[in-house]
Amino acid sequence: MTLDILIIDDEMNICKTLAACLESEGHHVTSTQNVNDTLMRISEGFFDLVFLDLRLGVDDGLKLLPRLLAEMPGTRVIVITAFATIDSAVSAIKGGAFDYLPKPFGPDQVRMVTQKVVDLRLMEEQVRNLRDDLNQQYPPGDLSGTSPAMCKVLQMARQVADSGANILLRGENGTGKTMLARGIHSWSRRSKRPLAIVSCPSLSPELLESALFGHVRGAFTGAMRDQAGRIAACDGGTLFLDEIGDLPSALQAKLLRFVQDREYERVGDPRTRKADVRIIAATNIDLAAAVAAGRFREDLFYRLNVITIELPPLRERGEDIEVLARDMLVSFSRQNNKTIRDFTPEAMEILRSYRWPGNVRELRNVIERAVILCRSDMIGLELFPDNLAPGESLPGPGDSISLAVIEEQHIRRVIARSSTLQEASETLGIDQATLWRKRKLYGI
Repeated sequence: MTLDILIIDDEMNICKTLAACLESEGHHVTSTQNVNDTLMRISEGFFDLVFLDLRLGVDDGLKLLPRLLAEMPGTRVIVITAFATIDSAVSAIKGGAFDYLPKPFGPDQVRMVTQKVVDLRLMEEQVRNLRDDLNQQYPPGDLSGTSPAMCKVLQMARQVADSGANILLRGENGTGKTMLARGIHSWSRRSKRPLAIVSCPSLSPELLESALFGHVRGAFTGAMRDQAGRIAACDGGTLFLDEIGDLPSALQAKLLRFVQDREYERVGDPRTRKADVRIIAATNIDLAAAVAAGRFREDLFYRLNVITIELPPLRERGEDIEVLARDMLVSFSRQNNKTIRDFTPEAMEILRSYRWPGNVRELRNVIERAVILCRSDMIGLELFPDNLAPGESLPGPGDSISLAVIEEQHIRRVIARSSTLQEASETLGIDQATLWRKRKLYGI
């Protein structure tokens, strides 16, 4: 991981020597020799790490420490001084300094303390990504099963996990593409580095570019500080691009450049950066058809499509439904502090015979709902949504039935197949407030 580092020292030789050491490790270094220049620099951009001399000519460097921490929240300040005392060290640490380095110091000491900051920044980025991307809990077993189709998928995924090649996952919504991407990352030699996830359709083009590549302070309205993007956050690891077919055309060219050269720029920053990232992309559309229609770049498609893995829909994995359902039952029972032994034979038969248009995601939603509503030690038919009733189909145009019934059944099915209510409202083409009123009206 590359850090933006600021050296504040009134001795030019110290600045040059320290900068040479840090730049040899691939970091970007800026130097200042006085308080005024320092304040100007920190007003222009964010620094991950600051080396601060305690004596800046006639100025006291320690008095600058609170200003640095206030202007750049999250930055780490390492105090350096040729006049090291216990009192000054205690004052620096109490004032918020990350570490204290007495002069003279050698290159190994500089590298060691800088690596500590790198490790901490990587951990913070990883935690931030997990907080953003793991809001939804995934019960274990989404990829389990004994069907030949799923066994073939898992065998190929394990075989290519350590290759480093870009991978394209294809399959309907809810088939487990995200879970498989997590699995491939965990089976690869990159598993000790971060996995970052970006959902291409969930952000506007501007926010999506910032999420991928990062931005500098002032690049756009609301950019209050520099922000490393997901590419920087998962340097050495894996970047999963969900629903890559929805990537705006303007970003396709920038992503192509990164895939080819591993180079990119943050929004608002002309400086070119590098990152070693393995790309896994997923789509539920035919990208080859999108290329033919001019909606997706052909060169990017071939760069991403080095290895393709097709995830089968749940209706083609009939043997796996019972295994998946019981795995999810155990997981959700534990989460809800319940003891539920099994499904009734009638309930299991319904699970096996249903077509599961929402795939594993819909199955998960059905099992979680049943567990929450269950008041005994068995899951029965009465705990399933109405659309799982045997032989029931969605009414169509011309049927002798009211529009309200058609609307209710359609809303129920869309919600069952969606991972969030926001996704359901987008599918239905209504806002979330309207969806809330419809759910209240129909008792959903």
